[in-house]
Amino acid sequence: MISGLPAEFWTVRYVGSRFPGAASVAARPGLADGANCQLYAYEVLRHFGLTPPDLRSSELWSDTGSTVHVADAQPLDLVLFSSTASAYGAHVGVHVGDDAILHLCAEVGHPTVWAAAEFAARERYAVRLGAKRVLPRPT
Repeated sequence: MISGLPAEFWTVRYVGSRFPGAASVAARPGLADGANCQLYAYEVLRHFGLTPPDLRSSELWSDTGSTVHVADAQPLDLVLFSSTASAYGAHVGVHVGDDAILHLCAEVGHPTVWAAAEFAARERYAVRLGAKRVLPRPT
């Protein structure tokens, strides 16, 4: 599945100030100017035809209108990680199959794929909050 991502999805720079709802994103949408984890994950889903809501982590976690909690993540589900059981400021990645999660973080600086153990080994991502599936929009 991730082999279907265009090359520009692999060169995105991590820019923490470019998050859903930010003025910089409204002025220049897309990934060319960089992204935080949420913006990156949502753009990946959009590339594959989904329409995620532009929500910050805690809003995404509590959302029931556009997403649903799922026990077992499937490809293109959003996965949230944090240092605590709180979704506020949680890290967002995209499940891409098996034990693989595509994400963009400040530590690496560009998109990468990690297994669950790589998240668990880092304090800031040690708590896997769970997964959310974007619901199809009614036509």
